[in-house]
Amino acid sequence: MKIYNTLTKKIEEFIPNDENKVNMYTCGPTVYHYAHIGNLRSYIMEDILEKTLIYNGYKVNRVMNITDVGHLSSDSDSGEDKMVSSAKKQKKTVLDIAKFYTDAFLEDFKKLNIKRPETIEPATNLIPEYINLIKDLLKKNFAYISGGNVYFDTSKLDDYYILTNHKEDDMVVGVRDGVEYDDSKRNQADFVLWFTKSKFEDQELKWDSPWGLGYPGWHIECSCISMKHCGEYLDIHCGGVDNIFPHHTNEIAQSEAYLGHKWCNYWVHCEHLNDKNGKMSKSNGDFLTVSLLEKKGYNPLSYRLMCLQSHYRKQLIFTFENLDNAEQTYKKLKQRVIQLNNTGEVSKELYDLYNNKFKECINDDMNTSSGLTVLYDVLKSEKLNDATKIALIGSFDKVLSLDLLKEEKTTVDAELVKYIEQQIKLRADAKKKRNFDEADQIRNDLLNKGVELKDTREGTVWSIIK
Repeated sequence: MKIYNTLTKKIEEFIPNDENKVNMYTCGPTVYHYAHIGNLRSYIMEDILEKTLIYNGYKVNRVMNITDVGHLSSDSDSGEDKMVSSAKKQKKTVLDIAKFYTDAFLEDFKKLNIKRPETIEPATNLIPEYINLIKDLLKKNFAYISGGNVYFDTSKLDDYYILTNHKEDDMVVGVRDGVEYDDSKRNQADFVLWFTKSKFEDQELKWDSPWGLGYPGWHIECSCISMKHCGEYLDIHCGGVDNIFPHHTNEIAQSEAYLGHKWCNYWVHCEHLNDKNGKMSKSNGDFLTVSLLEKKGYNPLSYRLMCLQSHYRKQLIFTFENLDNAEQTYKKLKQRVIQLNNTGEVSKELYDLYNNKFKECINDDMNTSSGLTVLYDVLKSEKLNDATKIALIGSFDKVLSLDLLKEEKTTVDAELVKYIEQQIKLRADAKKKRNFDEADQIRNDLLNKGVELKDTREGTVWSIIK
């Protein structure tokens, strides 16, 4: 199995610290709003990665955080804490906001068939761990107190920019979305480990610490949560490309300064989902959620398929035309699978042949588009009987997770019957006028809705595809 490692800037063979178990950490959401589909592209990639590891026989210990405190728009304590801002707008407590949007986020996971991580840890659960790590960094002279806050001193590291290969002059201030001056820092690349002095009107969540009443910086959370559940040696750390700097850069700095050795071997990042305005975000362009796509009539798994059709390291352009194409492709794929009859015996030789082809694709840096091509080859193959095809589809879907073998039930009511009969009459009229293209279009439209037409001597009959 090979994956692209952001740390080395090349595709490498994956070799875990433990040959039987993989420790995998994924940056979770800041739960102040619903996740948009751009956020969720990264989680689909991480889901594919975890399932590819499982497909290769590894046991995966996947850990994800929930950021429910301390996520600022800037490491210099500028802007607003997103959790506090959302709580004020909705007149709720921060923890109420966190629970509501955490539940909504995990519901999106279900709709997109994303496997829930073994461990999900809210940031507010580990305050003592943050304090202990910061005390150690101060003791080792990797951190300092200034202006009431505790900062990490990036000048103590020779390779602070190892993940980005930037020069210090190129990245003046360690901030998430921009650069702002902080006169409490010794170096403008330094970042906050613990806040006691804040520019906010009021910070609802605060804890006692050796440095005063305050709250943790954003980056310290992931380091401690990962070390608690994965130990000192992490195999894979995932996230979106916008996490590379400063978040993941700062995680490496503080974790390795604390541990005294290399912390994580493989860093895997997913590219942006873009819309017509550029990077999709909560403040830019249409705010598209899974629930909104459902309201517009789309199956969430059509969006998952759209993501799988592109490589995770390539920027993906979202348009409703592209989603329409993915939806039609998904429906046709399901229809072709439904038409298979599970008869005959599975050919072990052919099963192994195609299964190995699929495995080669997903093991090649998660090349899901090539994996889908193998799926289509299986469906088209005349050498494979239906039983072997069904067995292979079930195997592939352990990674693809498109519910390809799941039976869909169409509810038949009087309104649907009336609609079907009207369409059959329109189709018959079109055929009388020798407008066969229109007749075929009506037939296909019904098929896409799960209704199959058959022309018999007694006339056209219809049935629900189960």
